[in-house]
This record gives sequence, C-alpha cells and structure tokens, in this order.
Amino acid sequence: MTDQHHPDAPAPAPASAAPELFTWEFATDPYPAYAWLREHAPVHRTRLPSGVEAWLVTRYADAKQALADQRLSKNPAHHDEPPHARGRTGIPGERKAELMTHLLNIDPPDHTRLRRLVSKAFTPRRVAEFAPRVQELTDGLIDRFAREGSADLIHEFAFPLPIHAICDLLGVPREDQDDFRDWAGMMIRHGKGPRGGVARSVKKMRGYLSELIHRKRESLPAEPVPGEDLISGLIRASDHGEHLTENEAAAMAFILLFAGFETTVNLIGNGMYALLTHPGQRTRLQRSLARGDRALLATGVEELLRYDGPVELATWRFATRPLTIGGQDIAPGDPVLVVLAAADRDPERFADPDTLDLARRDNQHLGYGHGIHYCLGAPLARLEGRTALAGLLTRLPDLRLAVDPDELRWRGGLIMRGLRTLPVEFTPSP
Repeated sequence: MTDQHHPDAPAPAPASAAPELFTWEFATDPYPAYAWLREHAPVHRTRLPSGVEAWLVTRYADAKQALADQRLSKNPAHHDEPPHARGRTGIPGERKAELMTHLLNIDPPDHTRLRRLVSKAFTPRRVAEFAPRVQELTDGLIDRFAREGSADLIHEFAFPLPIHAICDLLGVPREDQDDFRDWAGMMIRHGKGPRGGVARSVKKMRGYLSELIHRKRESLPAEPVPGEDLISGLIRASDHGEHLTENEAAAMAFILLFAGFETTVNLIGNGMYALLTHPGQRTRLQRSLARGDRALLATGVEELLRYDGPVELATWRFATRPLTIGGQDIAPGDPVLVVLAAADRDPERFADPDTLDLARRDNQHLGYGHGIHYCLGAPLARLEGRTALAGLLTRLPDLRLAVDPDELRWRGGLIMRGLRTLPVEFTPSP
C-alpha cells in the first residue's frame, strides 16, 4: 500500500526503510511494522486499503491522549471526505440501515445521554448474574466436540459462544439465534463473502431488531422482572422522563451485538493461539487452575488483551479543528486511527512488551479503549474470555495446534484482529 505524505508533515524516512502495511504478511504479524512506526513515524499518514487517507497513532502516550481528546470526534459528519472515500469509514451498510446513532458514532452531549441510558440496562450486576449462562454455553459447546479429538476452535467454539451469549443477554429468542449467527458470520468474513453481503446482513439485522423492539414494547410489563433482557431494559431505560427512540434502541442493540461478539471471538481465538504457542505460560495457567486459583486467569486475560488483543485499531475519529499529536499537526476533517496493537507493545510503557507474561501486574493496556468511549461491554467480554479459556484448558488439558502456525490465516479487516480458523487436536474425552 502506498503511503501518502501530507504537505505539512515532516519529511518521511527513506522509503526503503518503511514497512509495507496492510499486506497478508502484515496481517499475520503486524508487530515489527508497528515497532518501526513507533520509532520512526509515530503519527503516520497512510492510504488505507479502502482508499481513505488517515493518520495512524502508534505510541502509547499519544494513543491515550488521542482516545480522550474531544477535539477528535466520533461523528463521521466531521470527515472531510473526498468523493471516492464516501461511506468507507464505518460499518458497511449502517448508514442505509439507519443505524448510525450508536455509541461509536456520536459525541457529547448525545453520547453522554445515550451511554447513561444504556448503562442502566447494562450493569456489572447484570453481567455477574449472567455468569452461569456463560458457563453453561461454554460447557455445552465443548461437549459437542470433546469426544472427537479435534476441532476448529474458531467456528466450533469462539464464534458461537459470544453470539449466543449476547443474543441471550439482548433477549433474542432461541429459535431466532441461528439467523443472528448467519448474519454475524457474514459480518466477520469481511472480503471473503459475496459482494455486498455485509451490508445485506446489517439490513436484515436492522429489520429484525426493529420488529423485536416493537414486539417487546407492546408486551412490556409495567415493572421490571428479575433477569429482564437487555432490549427490554433499553426500551425501559429513561432519564428524567426521556426515553430512547426506536431508532436509537435498534442502533444500540445492533452495536452491542456487533461490538460484543467479534471482539470476544478474537479474544478467545487470539488468546488460545498465544497460549498454545507459549507452552510455559499455558502450563503455568493450567497448574494454577488445577489448584482452584483463578488469580492468574484474571491477570492472564488482561495480558492476552495487551499482547495480541482482539481490536487492532480503535474505531474512527475525525479532527474537528487543528490539533497536534506526537508533534504532528492534524488538519480539521482528517481521520485519525489509534493503533491499540502498537500502543500496547510500546517499550516506553511496558517492560519487555513483546514477551507474554500472564502474571504481568503493571498492565494498563488500551485493549478496550480509554476515556468516555471505553468499551461498555468490557465486563461481559472479560467474563466470556475467562470462562472460555478456563473451560478449554481444564477439560482438554493436552490441547495442541493441529497445523504449523505458518499455515494459519488472519482475517483481513481494518479494525479487528483475529484468526480465520484455529484447528486443534487433543485426547478425546470419554
């Protein structure tokens, strides 16, 4: 991909030294390229595969500043987009499906209002009450392949677990969840599905959510019932008498599903891959779990989020006025992408950043963002990650890769980082 030099930017480093970005080789292991950028071009303007030009922010301190800087808007209306880049900065199909009014696309005061409303329905207590269901889903999925001696951990485990979990949490009836699984599968296949498939899946999901919200609103009891689903909570959520509109509720349910499943697929997939390729760390965790000690599991999930997390780049931001990041001037209307994967390997912030250390304590990673847009679903994702990894390592103790790591392929999306497949072998359970 050809990098573009902004007229006001400092002179670039010699072209021969600059890494090539967004190739398949880069997707397999982007960390050497990010190390080069951190050192030589920490705020770097590049042309993305979509044709959009954007700034990549790669150092931890700059990334943390940018994530909290309110001069960087989440609203695509602030993008000074040329005609060839129109509509290429968000989730495909969300504009046409009228799903733009969600937390990833708006700024205060609307963001403050919607997040406050949604937070009432998406509390840590609700997530804690959901733990038995996540355990039940985990055990049920492992039961399906435990006797086989082999499995693809992405398609048979990491993918269905968060889909069914978030559908249950939202209140999607069990008989409809296979449709959600199909739509979600299309959304994470990116360029590998039929042309326009993502946008069609988004449109179908939008239609279904609108109908479901309408049905639930018609039958909503006067008072909340114990364990009430999240869509009912979204409908009920109010702030000084102000309710979510049906469009806002649909957009919010959509983004909780969209953001809540692919990140967890990748947390489980990337996490298991890291453990399978670091046998000393994996054994250490298994021994800890065998003793009934879950402290290493908790710090371990945080380290897996830092080391090779599910979100490679934070979602889009757009400069609303001139600003400077890392000594680089950014013009109004310019897109800015914070590279979480690069920031979380910054040696200025993390000791031995390229080393996987499940017991790492000083680990203020940016895997779930920072500031007012910090991931609302992080507690659920952590619960799913801990439950899934513990289940696999405990029930399939001799789990091993079934192929050479070089044979694995990574999905080619811009924001997320995850494996297409993760084939494993193990001793079949009786």
